Amino acid sequence: MVRITEIFHSIQGEGSRAGLPCVFIRLTGCNLRCSYCDTAYAFHGGAEMSRKEIIEKVKVYNCHLVEITGGEPLTQQECFPLMKELADEGFDVMLETGGSISVADVDSRVKIIMDVKCPSSRMDHKNRLENFNELRKDDEVKFVIGDRTDFDFALDIIKDYIPKGKFVLLFSPVFGKIKPVALAEWLLESGIQARLQLQLHKYIWDPERKGV
Repeated sequence: MVRITEIFHSIQGEGSRAGLPCVFIRLTGCNLRCSYCDTAYAFHGGAEMSRKEIIEKVKVYNCHLVEITGGEPLTQQECFPLMKELADEGFDVMLETGGSISVADVDSRVKIIMDVKCPSSRMDHKNRLENFNELRKDDEVKFVIGDRTDFDFALDIIKDYIPKGKFVLLFSPVFGKIKPVALAEWLLESGIQARLQLQLHKYIWDPERKGV
């Protein structure tokens, strides 16, 4: 059984597949408490569902792209076989993870989007740096940036742990904290090849809305 907060059909707001229709499976529970968290409602509660029930509900939406998210989905061991079974069913599966738990056992067909916690999150001490050795070449590494200190921290992580061209690099401004133009200018000045992303869903819908 897997504890689920919600399953919903929406527009992918981030990453290399931003703008595409996507079914989101939000697992309940998280081992982190980021200062800017926008899904604290997923920390507790939820409902128990079997993996079969989850997959049957996903099929109702007739959508090929599926993202496993949280909370932190990898706090539930049943997440691993769930991802495998979704991939077996032919879905294009993504995993959004906070980077504090090993991704070594994630099915090789699953695209991992790993969030590296920067200082303003107050969770940077939880980063599991060994995960960089467990990611595949086309996986995605995300930095959520709240200030210049965060940006410089991200540059140091890239320099020390990420060979040029190995991963897709994503930079997001903390929504409502810094202006996207500031992050855009820092990226241009740095010369690194990274994608600026703006959490598209928060510009389409109310950013406080659950299930988006």
